[in-house]
Amino acid sequence: MEQTVEQKLQALYDLQTIHTKIDKIRQIRGELPMEVADLEDDVAGLETRIQKIKNELDDLEDEIVNRKNLIKESQANIKKYEAQLNEVKNNREYDAISKEIEIQGLDIQVSEKKIREFGFEITSKTQIYDKALADLEARKSDLEAKKDELGTITAETEKDETALAKEAEKATSKIDERLLIAYNRLRNNAKNGLAVVTIQRDSCSGCFNQIPPQRQSDIRQRKKVIVCEHCGRILVDEQMALVEENA
Repeated sequence: MEQTVEQKLQALYDLQTIHTKIDKIRQIRGELPMEVADLEDDVAGLETRIQKIKNELDDLEDEIVNRKNLIKESQANIKKYEAQLNEVKNNREYDAISKEIEIQGLDIQVSEKKIREFGFEITSKTQIYDKALADLEARKSDLEAKKDELGTITAETEKDETALAKEAEKATSKIDERLLIAYNRLRNNAKNGLAVVTIQRDSCSGCFNQIPPQRQSDIRQRKKVIVCEHCGRILVDEQMALVEENA
């Protein structure tokens, strides 16, 4: 059976009323879901950073061990070359061995310098690492608190939201596709989620612009779907809202 325009308007207003109730429930949760998501991102980012710094510290420790081993090798070579100096037969051999001792000594100096540099870097990175760990613990604590808060609010409102979602699904089935597409487009574009609004004090209750008397009369007759000339929202008369409130 074909719906009258009045029935279509009533179905749209009924759906808007249900969606507004759902919106109010979600407003209670406020920014909590986004705050939880942001904190989860922060925690994941810090964990990645901490692991990166830890790997860098491990690499620096390995470098120090390697340099210490090189120093030991150079020291052993120096002892070996010094022993050979006692057995040289001419100045050429003496100069060659002396040069090798000098090179090994320079290698030791380079390694000792590198060890000091690695030590300074380890100290600096350890401070950064410790701060990142402290930041991580703080973020985890904040995250748990926000999750608990969100969980409590969700538990309190989940039953009502589920029931309203079922009502919305039922109300949606009463609206033809063309009107539903227009309704959803208007609702998505409106900051407050209002696609269907009433006349209040001779004005559109969506954008508060005044509605001419003749247009108000047309809206009250419920013979056609009329939208606000300023914001594009679907307009219904205040009596329809009273019927919904008393239902």
